Amino acid sequence: MCSTCGCGTDGNGAKIIDLKEEHSHGHSHEHGHSHEHHHDHDHEHHHDHDHHHHNHNHDHEHHHKHEDQHQHRVIELERDILQQNDLAAARNRGYFEAKNITAINLVSSPGSGKTSFLERTLSDLKEQIDFQVIEGDQQTLNDAKRIEAINIPVLQINTGKGCHLDGDMIQRALKKLNPKDNSVLMIENVGNLVCPSMFDLGEELRLVIISTTEGDDKPIKYPDMFHSSQLCIINKIDLLPYVNFDVEKAKNYAKQLNPNMIFFEVSATTGEGMDKWYQYLQNLINKN
Repeated sequence: MCSTCGCGTDGNGAKIIDLKEEHSHGHSHEHGHSHEHHHDHDHEHHHDHDHHHHNHNHDHEHHHKHEDQHQHRVIELERDILQQNDLAAARNRGYFEAKNITAINLVSSPGSGKTSFLERTLSDLKEQIDFQVIEGDQQTLNDAKRIEAINIPVLQINTGKGCHLDGDMIQRALKKLNPKDNSVLMIENVGNLVCPSMFDLGEELRLVIISTTEGDDKPIKYPDMFHSSQLCIINKIDLLPYVNFDVEKAKNYAKQLNPNMIFFEVSATTGEGMDKWYQYLQNLINKN
């Protein structure tokens, strides 16, 4: 189990699914493995029922000692997990640099329109840019099928109980996907604004998506995500007349955490504002 966020994934338990193999065989041959974790305690508890007097000071000290030891172990485990992830992310980053791949990590809460935004981007630019996609979700192939329908190479990572992608999952997916040189890799992370913020995937850019149907206080409610992202998409601006969302307030909250953040106000449904995002993406690729 991941001590950092409490999710039940260790990277090796995630399923990397190639939709072409799914179509050929009707089912996935890659199975996750469950692991049992046994916790050893440094002491045994003895109960002497022949005595009615207890040393309360000893019990109190013993309780705090046990709590301190447990907290220390959790902190050490968290450090170990993040260190292992950072090593995998560094390997991914080296892979991307060697192949001149622009990798973008898309993060958001569920319902922000992340997949619709990605679909629109791919559909409008696929004749100009070589895209490949890694889809992250706890279950189903639904999002990967949507990407496959527009003829973009895609792999699905099902994380099971896991609430985020990590560097090792991406590394394993890259071996299957084998993305082209000089291409753009879009990584759609699991819908969650907390846990993915702590896990570097080796990406060049982290793009956080919020929508006008959510609160404009999203940045200050989830500060780590906005602090660690370089770009922010404010989606569903076509709904602004019907919702209570202050665009400038949302931007100001985000700038308090990240003064250099770049914003794009778009509607993935109508296409409004997408041209500015496309121009930014084209400039980024040309720069690389």
